[in-house]
Amino acid sequence: MGEVVLAAKVTHVPSMFISEMPGEHEGCRQPAIDGLREIGRRAKAAAADSVVVFDTHWLVNAGYHINCNSQHRGSYTSSEFPHFIRNLEYDYTGDTVLGQAIADIATANGVLTRAHSDVPSLGLDYGALVPLHYIDESCQLKVVAISGWCYDAGYEESRTVGEAVRQAIEESDEKVVVLASGSLSHRIWDNRSVEQGLFKISRPFNEAVDRLVLEMWQQARIGEFLEILPDYAKYCSGEGWMHDTAMLFAVLGWDHYKGSAEVLTDYFPSSGTGQCNVVFPI
Repeated sequence: MGEVVLAAKVTHVPSMFISEMPGEHEGCRQPAIDGLREIGRRAKAAAADSVVVFDTHWLVNAGYHINCNSQHRGSYTSSEFPHFIRNLEYDYTGDTVLGQAIADIATANGVLTRAHSDVPSLGLDYGALVPLHYIDESCQLKVVAISGWCYDAGYEESRTVGEAVRQAIEESDEKVVVLASGSLSHRIWDNRSVEQGLFKISRPFNEAVDRLVLEMWQQARIGEFLEILPDYAKYCSGEGWMHDTAMLFAVLGWDHYKGSAEVLTDYFPSSGTGQCNVVFPI
């Protein structure tokens, strides 16, 4: 019987890359990098076989989609931030069997989900690539990426997909890490201010709510959080409408989950958005 061995909400801010470059911003995101590397150490200690990433940078317009190619290989440059992420080489083994099982279960439960295992040109986006760059530096984990930005999906649908992930894992013989890759609030600065706002939140209201949410997670007030999730995503511009977070909590058990979150990287603003690395004990 398979199991989820680690679950986390993680940042994928591209400024982690400039943090590693010589210059004025060198070291600026070291706590975020350290948090991701700690998740990697814990995954290795748990003898994890695979990782499932809910990627809020993978936008889909109809249905849910899973990238479970047998091999994820390529060179990635972000069209959004080509000055931050360029020519990023990656080479991960995929988990075709697990990805197809997730799609089959979710579809059987009423949410059309397509698994893509024979499309080598379907690459990974940076919501997956950036955290994996630090979490799995030796490329040992098999990777399944799930679209986490669903244009017009409901949270109940994302709950169904997350529950399918949990069921598919438990019916396998694998130990799996599950990552929700996305920010908390996600109101990026306007174009005239974004260069000066690298380390500032764009709206104090967003930061206040972000910090309240982190308190809820740390205090195991998960049911309360799930009640406010739709409004939180709407009024604080949650990245990908926070479908990654809905799927993560579905994997954990939705409002039955009683774990107290562990913050590995303290809350920090990035170009107007709210970021963190948080582990949810299994």
